[in-house]
Amino acid sequence: MKKQTAGREQLGAFAPKFAELNDDILFGEVWSREEQLSAHNRSLITCSSLMTQGAPQLEAHMNIARENGVTKEEMVELITHLAFYTGWPKAWSAFNLAKEIYGE
Repeated sequence: MKKQTAGREQLGAFAPKFAELNDDILFGEVWSREEQLSAHNRSLITCSSLMTQGAPQLEAHMNIARENGVTKEEMVELITHLAFYTGWPKAWSAFNLAKEIYGE
């Protein structure tokens, strides 16, 4: 996985400690533990969590998921499965994002 710099780029001057924790701990240390859980599976879990929350970060993490090898078919199945647990409107929103990211 490439080194994460979004925290420092977007919040480095405003909230430097948060930016450091985001880039170095969350993405640097937690996401790099691929012996315990692959980046592919971490992406599936993260997208699931963000979808259930209706969080705007879902779009960024769907892009990361695609980079981590999550296929369109896997993402469609994830959204379909979670629709019954998290709600139909969230599924519709997630499908619209997935269509943009993975194509029609």
